Amino acid sequence: MVISPTTLFTGQQLIWLPACPSTNSEAQQLLRENRASEGCTVITDDQFAGRGQRGNQWLAAPGENLTLSIVWLPTFLDASQQFLLSQAVALGVYDWAATLLQPSPQLRLKWPNDLYFGTQKFGGILIENSLSGAKIQSSVVGIGLNVNQRHFAVPTATSLGVLTGRYFQRGQLAARLLECLERRYLQLRAGQVGEIRRAYLAALYRYHEWHDYEVGGRRVRGQIVGVEADGRLAVEIGGEVQRFALQEIKYL
Repeated sequence: MVISPTTLFTGQQLIWLPACPSTNSEAQQLLRENRASEGCTVITDDQFAGRGQRGNQWLAAPGENLTLSIVWLPTFLDASQQFLLSQAVALGVYDWAATLLQPSPQLRLKWPNDLYFGTQKFGGILIENSLSGAKIQSSVVGIGLNVNQRHFAVPTATSLGVLTGRYFQRGQLAARLLECLERRYLQLRAGQVGEIRRAYLAALYRYHEWHDYEVGGRRVRGQIVGVEADGRLAVEIGGEVQRFALQEIKYL
C-alpha cells in the first residue's frame, strides 16, 4: 500500500504490516522501545485481534478496510483534557468522510467518537493515553474504517463502498485521513478549543433530538443537550439534565 500524506509529521514515519493482532499494541511497543517519532503510523491489511470501545473487538475483513494507529505526543494537554483529544480525532475522521460522501445530515459522530451514517456505523476510534503527572505524555490513536467491505455480521454496520457503490484505493484514502487528522491535531495544539467543541456538537448524532435510551435497566425518553469537558454525555430526561459516562447509558 503506497501512502504519501502531505503532512508535517503524521504518517511521515510509516510502518506497514501485512497482518498483526492490534495496531495499537504495535504502536505502544514502538513507544516503549523509543522507536516512534511523533506522528508514527502503524497500518495493517489484517488486524485479527483489534480492540474497540467498551472492551469490544473491532472486526474488519482483511485487505478491504483501513486499520491504523498513530502516535502523538500531546504534552500540551492536561490529563483532565483527554476528551478534547478524542473530539479532535473524531472531527478529523468526520472531515475525512465528508470529503468522500455527498454533504449529508446523515453523516454524524456518535458519542463519544464513532462515525455513523444514518443509524449505521462505519468507523470507530480507540485512544489509549499515557499520563505523566498532570499531563498527557503520549497517545496511541487507533482508527478502524470500513472502506470496501460489502458484507457484515451485523445490520448496524456499513462502509464507504456500500454507501457510494464505489471501490476505493485505500492508500489514497489513508493519506487523506492522515492529513485531516493532523489539521485537527494542530488546531488543538494551537489552543482553538472552542472551535473544536463547537464543531463536535454540530456533528453530534441525536443532538437536540428526542430519542429512547436505556438507563439503569429502564427505558427513558431524552434529548442530548451537550457533552461535559470530562466527556460525560449530558441528556435531558424528565425536565432534568443528567450526565452519563460511557457504560451508563445505552442508545435504543
